[in-house]
Amino acid sequence: MRKVTSLLLVFMAMPALAGAQTWQGGIDFLLGSPQKEFRKNVDRLGVGVTLNAGYAPEGTPVMLGLEFGFMNYGSSERREPFSTTIPDVFVRVSTTNNFILGHALLRLQPNTGVVRPYLQGMVGFNYLFTETKIENENNVGQEVASSTNLSDGAFSYGGGAGLMVLVYRPDDGSISDIYLDLGARYLFGGEAEYLKEGSVRNVNGRVVYDSFTSATDLLELQIGVTVRF
Repeated sequence: MRKVTSLLLVFMAMPALAGAQTWQGGIDFLLGSPQKEFRKNVDRLGVGVTLNAGYAPEGTPVMLGLEFGFMNYGSSERREPFSTTIPDVFVRVSTTNNFILGHALLRLQPNTGVVRPYLQGMVGFNYLFTETKIENENNVGQEVASSTNLSDGAFSYGGGAGLMVLVYRPDDGSISDIYLDLGARYLFGGEAEYLKEGSVRNVNGRVVYDSFTSATDLLELQIGVTVRF
């Protein structure tokens, strides 16, 4: 009887627990600055976007979540004949150097209030790849063919800090609170092989890759919007 009563109490409590759960998700504009060895080879800022989502119960100063980001750190474009047998038809050849980030994160933050500073730690991976595409010259974005020139991944971890500021709270509770989110973090990236802008060259009809191998540390600056629901 006691077991049955305990089970009933658990099931009765579940809706209340679910109602008390607080989730948050956000999208951020990202600037990534290569650091140390990485900076010696890639001397430009990466630009991209990150998405994050996490569980942040109001009664505790903790959020557990996931974050994924995409960043471009170099590109080039040229006009080429479609082939040696069709030299009067031209295509657009573009090469992009890209960086994908994926991390689990633990964030310490007050889960109430108009202004919410936070500290966070992160662990996950970096994935770097360079891709070349052939596109129709007269129809931008119409891909004819593509190839990944080089790709590699590495372990990544780090931490940072930020500030969430409430910018909108509905009176009727019809939608969730909206926050401006400002943050910075440093990520220690493991060793990976990668290309940079200008690394893919055509030498006498033969493709040459000038690759680099180093740690992939990044300093990131982010600004975006976070929604709590």
